[in-house]
Formats: sequence, structure tokens, C-alpha cells
Amino acid sequence: MLDELDIRNFAIIDHVHLQFQAGLTVLTGETGAGKSIIIDALGILLGGRAGVDLIREGEAQARVEGVFLIPDDAMLCATLAEYGLDGEDGALILARELSRTGRSTARVNGRAVPLSVVQRVSERLVDIHGQTEHLALLRAADQLEILDRYAGLGARREQMAALVRKLRDVRTAIARLSGDEREAARRLDLLRFQVEEIDRAALSVEEEAALTAEVRVLAGAEKLRQLAGQLHAVLAGGDDTTSAEDVLGNAVHLAAEIARIDSTQEENVSGLTAALGDVQEIARAVRRYADALEDDPQRLATLQERQELIRTLKRKYGASVEEVLAFRAEAAREAAAISHSDERRAELADEEARVAREAAALADELSAARRQAALHLAERVQRELASLNMGGAAFQVRLSRRHDPNGLAVEPAPDMPASPAQNDTETRPPPYAFDLTGVDQVEFLVAPNVGESPKPVARIASGGETSRIMLALKSALSEADRTATLVFDEVDVGVGGRSGRVIGEKLWQLAKHHQVLCITHLPQVAVFGDHHQKIRKVVQGGRTSTAVDPLADLERVEELAQMVGGLAVSTTTRRAAQDLLTQAEQWKATAGNA
Repeated sequence: MLDELDIRNFAIIDHVHLQFQAGLTVLTGETGAGKSIIIDALGILLGGRAGVDLIREGEAQARVEGVFLIPDDAMLCATLAEYGLDGEDGALILARELSRTGRSTARVNGRAVPLSVVQRVSERLVDIHGQTEHLALLRAADQLEILDRYAGLGARREQMAALVRKLRDVRTAIARLSGDEREAARRLDLLRFQVEEIDRAALSVEEEAALTAEVRVLAGAEKLRQLAGQLHAVLAGGDDTTSAEDVLGNAVHLAAEIARIDSTQEENVSGLTAALGDVQEIARAVRRYADALEDDPQRLATLQERQELIRTLKRKYGASVEEVLAFRAEAAREAAAISHSDERRAELADEEARVAREAAALADELSAARRQAALHLAERVQRELASLNMGGAAFQVRLSRRHDPNGLAVEPAPDMPASPAQNDTETRPPPYAFDLTGVDQVEFLVAPNVGESPKPVARIASGGETSRIMLALKSALSEADRTATLVFDEVDVGVGGRSGRVIGEKLWQLAKHHQVLCITHLPQVAVFGDHHQKIRKVVQGGRTSTAVDPLADLERVEELAQMVGGLAVSTTTRRAAQDLLTQAEQWKATAGNA
């Protein structure tokens, strides 16, 4: 639910901070005090369009921030997770900043996001009914979802979605196999050539490193012989050159002379003798190495050709031998699939027919359940409209389908015409377009007055009439609709006191399942509020601003008395206000226990 709303420098508002609670909150106040401006600010916060004209005169920017307590809503949580916007300690903070430069910044939990993200997130949080257009019930997809929740079809909808995804996957696989046969033959030839080319190379992952090392040695054989000869001369001597053996031999002799006089130095003799032996062994090894080095141009050429072959394969099939071998495996798999495409195509065709039959059967079940639920919902909304002083209004839930040769073969509904493609001799059901929800399209229709033809809810007249129709819908769907917070602006326009009481009762009943905020001018509506906030206009320093006061007890009676009798409050208007409050509380106590 909406927990807090903070508005700064918005229209005539300098700064107001509102705190809300569960239940029904009514907002009252004289005309021009800023009640609808608060709702407008909430609409901007939820992703509505905004211009610089909404910034308070003399200020550089406006800011609206709202704190929402996140409901247990799987779709909302999935949307948040999609954008990495998980709630913080069960709260979601939305913010919107408007600048004189024309720049608008939207934030979710302190993170700047595109406005479209805010709009997606807020769809599950708030519906504003009345002067703005944030209405979930106007969206066709939401109308279908609401009808299905009303009918309790959630589990079957999930099954339908799974079957449709499976059917689409199978049809995609068939389309891939059913491409141009000549192209498939060319593709098969190419794949076979690629596999054979890689197989002829007989690659191994370890070969390349060993090949590189051997080529390096063969290519540098002459240089290696020179270096080995020089190293042997340094170690073993030659051509009157003092060698390491000579130096160490002299060192052993001198150490032995010292040890004969001082026995404590015998370790030096052992150490130097061992070092001399090591040097002599290394010298012999170097000699053997040098003698073994030979020029082998043929072997070198063969190895270099092998290297070039591997480089060529890597240029064509992968950056490494591992990737070349992986490419070979995938090419072989695809070649095998093409070679057996006829058998696979037959298997897929059988699977397509099976899945399509299952999907069509389930779509038919969904349609039947929806038609039954649509009749019940229409009857209930009709009763709600009558109780809201709109007895002449008619409400319908229209289900329709669209013919599609690639659709699901579903039996036509009793009130739907047959497919244009059908004739009297055909017994196969006509195919209808489908999606994850089945084959039905749902639309809510309303005829506000007797003699008028029903029109989509989205096209009916605006203002109080729209709000009352929305209120009737929300009342009928209160348990199925999962939008957390409902806002009604001017829901009582054109309504008298008797109908106003009914509206108040409806709003309070809605608040059993939702948080409800309502701007009202009727005391008969306001008395049903669980919480009452007064919006008033303040003039300070030659400037007009808006203030919000939570009302309780006597303050609330005074406000209601002004609503009953105008600005002149009297004992009579106070008594009338108190009577209205008492009657409302008595009704709420009875209805709450019903």
C-alpha cells in the first residue's frame, strides 16, 4: 500500500508530507485547495506525463516521492527482479524530479531508471480513477486477467501458457526443417566437407604446443650448436682457455691443503669436490647435446606445413584447436539432423498435432468457463451500477475470437459465427488465433444510459460517470483485482446525498481488500472514511500554498459540518454531521460483522 507521499514545489504546493494507512482515507477541502493537485502529483510519480508548468513558480525543480509497502504479488516481484529492483525491507521507494530545463528523472529505490520501468512497476501498485488515465480496467489484457481471476482460472491459464510455448517451439523446429530443400542439400555438402577436412587433419589438443617446441629447436639448430660449444669450453676448457673445471680443481687443491692443517675446514673440500663433479657431468651432457644436434630441413618443412594447416583450420573454424574440434562436433550433429530431416519432420508433425489438440481442448475449457463467469460478472456489476444511481446503465463482458488458418481448432462458441472457411460439409472446428491465454479476447462494455448501445469502457464519458462505473467494477471485482491502492477523484460528481451514502458504503467495502483514497465533496461519503485528511489553502508572504491536516474527533465533526452547511458552521450543522458519522459507524459495525 501507499505508506507516505512527499511533494515539494509542485503547482501551488510548497511542501506537504502525507502519511497513509490501510482502509479508506477521505480527502476533503474547499475548491482550489489542492486536493486534485495531490492526486496529479501521485499520477506523475507513477509515470504520468509532466511539463515544466507543474513546477511551483519561482522554483528550479519539483520533486514527488512515495514509499510503498510491497504486497505479496508474484507479478510485481517478477517485474522488480527483471530490472534488479528488489524491494528494500519490504518497501519500494519511487521518486520523480522535474526540472526547469525540461529534464525529468525517475528513480526506484534511489536508482535512476527509464520512465517506462516506473510505469510497469506502478501498474501493480495504484489505480487512479477519475481525472487521470491510470486505469488498469481500461487495458484489454488486464480485463482478460481480471475475468480469469474472477473465474478462478489461474492454474488452467498456466497450463495453457505451457502448451502454447511447447507448440511454438515445435512449429519453429518444423519451419527450420522445412526450408528450401536445395539450400538444405547445399548446407549438407558444406557440413560434410568441413567435417572431413577437420577429420583429415587428425588434430589433438596437446599437439600444437609440442609442434611449436620442435620447430623452434630445428629452426635454431646451428645457433644451438654454437652456444653448446661455447658452454662446453667454459665448463671443460680448450684452446688454452681457463675453464670452470680448472678453477674448481685448483680450489679443491687449496681447500685440501688448508684441511690438512685445520681439520675444521674439511667440509669445504667435500663441497668443492662435489661441485667439480657436477660441472664435469654437465660438461659431458652439453657435449652429447651438441653432438646430437643435426640440421634436418625436410623434417622442419614437414612440421611447418603441419603448423600452417592448423593455423588455416583455426582461421576457418575457431580460435583454438579445442574450438575447431567443437565446431566439428556441431557440424556433424547438424549434418546428421539434415540427413534424417524427413524422419524428424514426421516426428515433429505428430508432436505438433498432439500438442495442438491438447491446447485446443484446454482453450475450449477456458472459453466455456469465461463465458459463464462473464454472465455472472455482468449481472453483479449491473446490480452495483443500479445501487450507484445508474439504474439505466447496462454492462456487458464481450468475448470474441479472430479466425486464423494457423490457429487452434476450437469449437465455436454458441454466440459466435462459424468460420468463413467452413461449409456445411465440414466437421473440423474452425481455427482461431491464440496466445498464452487461449483463443479469447475480452472487452468490458458499458451503455451509461437507456437506449444507448454498449461501448468499450475505455470510450465512455469521463468524469464522475466514469468513476462510478469504475467503482461498480471494482466493487464487483474487489477480491479478484490485486491492485494494492485505489484512488477515486471526484467520484461523487453529480450525485446527491442519498446516492452519496451508497458510494460511501461501496468505497468502505472496497477497503476490505484494498487501500482506498477518495477525494469527495459529499459529507455522506466522507463519513465512511477510516481516516480523514483535510486539504486547505494557506496564504503566507503573499504566496498561496497547500497544507494537509489529519482530522480526528471534533476536528472531523467541524469539517463535516462545513461540508453539510457551507462555511457557516452552526449547532444544527454540527448535529447533522455527528448524526451522519454515527449512522456510518453503526452501518460499518453491522457490515463489518456480516
